[in-house]
Amino acid sequence: MAMDEAVKKLLFVCSENRLRSATAEAVFSEYEGVEAIGAGTNKDAITPVSGDLIEWADVILVMEAIHRDKISAKYKKLLKGKHLVVLDIPDNYQRMQTELIRLLEVKVSKYVC
Repeated sequence: MAMDEAVKKLLFVCSENRLRSATAEAVFSEYEGVEAIGAGTNKDAITPVSGDLIEWADVILVMEAIHRDKISAKYKKLLKGKHLVVLDIPDNYQRMQTELIRLLEVKVSKYVC
C-alpha cells in the first residue's frame, strides 16, 4: 500500500462486543488498508462504545437498528459527517461462525474498497 493511501477505519457495534462485532473486528483487521475495532452498546460490553471510538471511525457499522438508535441518541453531535450503516445481522450467530463471516464479508465489502 502506498504511503498516501488512507487507511479505512471501521467501527463495528453490537450489544456486548462478544460475538458479532468481535468477529467483524477479527475478520476485517486482516484486510490490507483497514483498521477495525469492535464495540458494544451495553454497559457490560467487552469494549463499550465511546465518543473517542465514534470520532476515530470513518464508518460505523452497527448490527441492528437498535444499536443505531442508541448511538444516535448518545453521540448525535459526534456523528455529524459520519457514515452510520445498519447491517441487519441478528444476534443468532456464534463468534467466528462461518455463516457470520460470509454475511459480514458480503455486507461490508462496499465499505472497505
